[in-house]
Amino acid sequence: MSFTTADLCDAYADRVQVFEPLFSNFGGASQFYGRAVTLKVFEDNSLVRAALETPGHGQVLVIDGGGSLRCALVGDQLAELAVRNGWAGLLVHGCIRDSAAMADMPISVQALGTHPLKSIKRGEGQRDIPVQMAGVVIPPGAWVYADDDGILVAATALPLNAPD
Repeated sequence: MSFTTADLCDAYADRVQVFEPLFSNFGGASQFYGRAVTLKVFEDNSLVRAALETPGHGQVLVIDGGGSLRCALVGDQLAELAVRNGWAGLLVHGCIRDSAAMADMPISVQALGTHPLKSIKRGEGQRDIPVQMAGVVIPPGAWVYADDDGILVAATALPLNAPD
């Protein structure tokens, strides 16, 4: 189903929080929406891989990487894993790499930027906790909506047939 974050903001301004405009889309799809599965990591993508190895069931993986610009938390192999396992999209408060390959994949990957250096792997981080990024708190299970105009979060699902 198609939607725009602008229309959702117009129709449900009292039900959404809007992210500060820090993110860009690096995937081949222009939008995503779904329930949030949250991770809090810092320069370690072990939990990212572990999450993406499981069935996504149309959920959005929200990765609070602390805004680090020193390495990438997601690359083409993890994005491909997300596609294969049915994740709706990835939201990375940090960097990605392999952006050219990711641009050809049928998934939206919102991130702060790109970095060629891969992350470390120590298995550190937390899953299914509220995370904060771009002026918004995202609890696990909240609904995340993203397109090329922005990112929104709502406590409950929004009807996607918002009136003009």
